[in-house]
Amino acid sequence: MPKAGCRMIAHHFNRRWTHQRQMTVSKTYVADTCRRHQYLILTARHKLKHRVPQRILRNRVGGCDLFIKTDQRGQPYLALAILDHASRAYLRLQQLSDKSSLTLFHELIEAVKRYGRPSFLRTDNEAVIVSRLFRLGLWMLGIRQQRIDPGCPWQNGRVERFIGTVKRELATEPIMHSEHFTRSLGEIRTWYNHDRPHDHLQGRTPAEVWPRSMCSPRNQARDSGVRGSGVTGEGTHGCPARCARNRLEKTGA
Repeated sequence: MPKAGCRMIAHHFNRRWTHQRQMTVSKTYVADTCRRHQYLILTARHKLKHRVPQRILRNRVGGCDLFIKTDQRGQPYLALAILDHASRAYLRLQQLSDKSSLTLFHELIEAVKRYGRPSFLRTDNEAVIVSRLFRLGLWMLGIRQQRIDPGCPWQNGRVERFIGTVKRELATEPIMHSEHFTRSLGEIRTWYNHDRPHDHLQGRTPAEVWPRSMCSPRNQARDSGVRGSGVTGEGTHGCPARCARNRLEKTGA
């Protein structure tokens, strides 16, 4: 939280540690601590900003989050973003028709059918994402959910940063209607995956890194014989995804 004030830092600290360790701080204590250790804080921020992330397997960890964009008339549109942490590839950037667990799970299945199942899916604590129905769907797919701590969006920072990039790109021209919003999301996803180089990918794009990234062991056998399993290609329509969707629809009914 580089731009947060002392009061906000104290609120986040107390929210996280009051019940776990019975520890609380005041904004005055935070201000005095930051003043005494100003150089150490600047050094730690520099190291965090420029550190090289640990290399992980493709489809090992995925990230998921929702965001809202309004058009010229003030009409809000809801969208979903799903990414792969290893390649930074955005596997799903799609407008949602409604904010329900079943709709969200259908979009996750589409990503799984094309790109395989991640071992873990990192999410925030939005009600639609932590509902019993959505958690049941993740269990049926064999995906373990990693929920970040409340009020700590930086723990899912790769998705949050991408959403910030999407909103900046959407701000360049006003959104006129729903179809315009959907088309703009597709153009941004194509630009991000195929044209935008990434510092932590050694100047390569996610589409260039995806085919060269190692797949997690559970997906190696399935992906080894599939042509066009990259960011733009069509993957296999796996049975686990279909079975999970069918069972979840029966449960939701």
